[in-house]
Amino acid sequence: MRSIESYITQYASAVAGVESESLFDGAHSRLKCVELFAGCGGMAKGLENAGFRHLVKAEFNAAACATLRANCPDTHHREPSLILEADVRTIDWSSYQGVDLVAGGPPCQPFSNGGRAAGPQDGRDMWPEAIRAVREMQPRAFLFENVKGLLRPAFSEYVRHILDCLERGGFEESLDAPKYQVAVAKVNAADYGAPQKRERVLIAGVRVDCGTLPSFPVKTHSARRLYFDKWITGEYWQRHNLPRPNDDAIPRSTRVQLAELAYSAEPPEEAAWLTCRDAFFSLGAPSFKANVTGHEPRRAGKQYEGHTGTLIDEPAKTLKAGVHGVPGGENMVVDLDGTSRHFTVREAARLQGLPDTFELPGSWSQAMRQLGNAVPVQLATTAGCWIASALR
Repeated sequence: MRSIESYITQYASAVAGVESESLFDGAHSRLKCVELFAGCGGMAKGLENAGFRHLVKAEFNAAACATLRANCPDTHHREPSLILEADVRTIDWSSYQGVDLVAGGPPCQPFSNGGRAAGPQDGRDMWPEAIRAVREMQPRAFLFENVKGLLRPAFSEYVRHILDCLERGGFEESLDAPKYQVAVAKVNAADYGAPQKRERVLIAGVRVDCGTLPSFPVKTHSARRLYFDKWITGEYWQRHNLPRPNDDAIPRSTRVQLAELAYSAEPPEEAAWLTCRDAFFSLGAPSFKANVTGHEPRRAGKQYEGHTGTLIDEPAKTLKAGVHGVPGGENMVVDLDGTSRHFTVREAARLQGLPDTFELPGSWSQAMRQLGNAVPVQLATTAGCWIASALR
């Protein structure tokens, strides 16, 4: 049995030339995708940006399905995907055999650091269903997303089992099952343009007769560049028409890196991490008269030890699928004057990379739960381009 480390891909090379505009000339040439555990559609949006067309989006939660339906493509422009509101354990996938991509984010609660960490003993563990979907569809490629807690030592034996099953295309060795090249990528969405520090694990595979999976794309954004723009050139504050704060505001953990950056005198090549202020640009203060939906004012957020929000000039903490009771204050923002409040739905959607035209029907609580479970669009786009580069 191979070690998990042998599956982990390094950030060695960019995916050269992989852009949806240049790769895909029309709907007829788009790669086809089936998505499990689709949620509200963050991964779907990113994969569509990368040139994939969804045949099916399967989701169990009724509120998330309502969101998927509210954001279906205009049928005058292209055929909408089928939305299956069903438990994946009841779905026969064999009619989609040979599809280009099977994607999805199996429920993360069994492996989350904030949960009971019961792993495969948790009834919500759906990795067996992800494996079954690959076995029945025999796709050209697959892409699954989960929390970084999946790679904790406590789950190492189970993860090796998952990877071995995916590599041989099913639970058991079979002569008729295609084999896959499988890779694991440990990523932070902030490194790929999302205004949110969201560490995730991607497990991907390409059928050995369809292509070779390259190294995962190099990081396009970095904390170092954000520090450089804030505290060396001041460009960040100038861009937002703000006075540069006193050096006393520089976090202690940043000072060592700043000394190295000042000595080199050259800015890091990557773009800067995006902050909440960057993400909320042009939204204005929350208002019942806002020009975009979902930007109504929320009540002040209570801060105390271990429960502090995100500073507005930093990338957001990982959004959580909870509301007022989220531990750590992840769904709150803190302004320069120290006041805090909960994110509006539109702000949270922007932190996940969703456009202002993206509708989230239902209550604030329902929307925040959906957004907390979503895959950032920027990360899903990068991963989709990675897969597309192998298949093309």
